[in-house]
Amino acid sequence: MTTTEAAAADPAQGDGPGAPAVHGYHHQKDEHLKRLRRIEGQIRGLQRLVDEDVYCIDILTQVSASTKALQSFALQLLEEHLRHCVADAAVKGGTEIDAKVEEATKAIGRLLRT
Repeated sequence: MTTTEAAAADPAQGDGPGAPAVHGYHHQKDEHLKRLRRIEGQIRGLQRLVDEDVYCIDILTQVSASTKALQSFALQLLEEHLRHCVADAAVKGGTEIDAKVEEATKAIGRLLRT
């Protein structure tokens, strides 16, 4: 199967050659961007706290909140990947499912190391 045929056969690859891929998070993209902007604001807040010489424990509390927000975002993204990409590969059958499960497993491993 050529790359063009694979792209045409795989809805995650868009509508054809050169078309952007449709990922599992696509339908909630606006919500994700809003959430990431909020996290970005938390990080800027951390910079401000350091700049203002705030007590270290208070900064660490905010670091923890920012970390939890990123972890929560990552878990949501992982769930969407499993529901969309892995489920799509399972429907198609073949070896693609093994690759998608391995990919998700590695992503979970990276999340657990943080």
